[in-house]
Amino acid sequence: MPWFLWLLTAAALGAVEFFTLTLVFGLLAGAALVAAVVAGVGIGILGQLAALAATGVAGLVIIRPIALRHMAQPPLTREGSDGLIGKRAEVMQEVTATCGLIKLSGEDWSARALDESHVIPVGRLVDVMEIEGATAIVYPRELLP
Repeated sequence: MPWFLWLLTAAALGAVEFFTLTLVFGLLAGAALVAAVVAGVGIGILGQLAALAATGVAGLVIIRPIALRHMAQPPLTREGSDGLIGKRAEVMQEVTATCGLIKLSGEDWSARALDESHVIPVGRLVDVMEIEGATAIVYPRELLP
């Protein structure tokens, strides 16, 4: 019957992990599952506690730091308007510091020049430097270093 108590313990720890998202209680729930398996095989309470301790320590010392490192990394792909930064566009209507229109990824976008002194004529290629709302901030392609 001790295996059933370990399963209840694992379920309780899993529920706590669900609400805290610390990766600690989830790893301890996994350790409790290992202890349940050890108890189910017929090993005594000392063996169960040893399995719980070894699995818990291994999870917290080895697995948790690796998982936290992976969670801290930014996504590899940019989505939405962030994915348009760095793209090339064509000027459809003269772009100044206050207004303009470009063709970006097959769509017309309002645009303005990054440098307020630039006036970019129709037909020129520009690079999108940033997106502010629905406006692309652009810089003339031939002036890039």
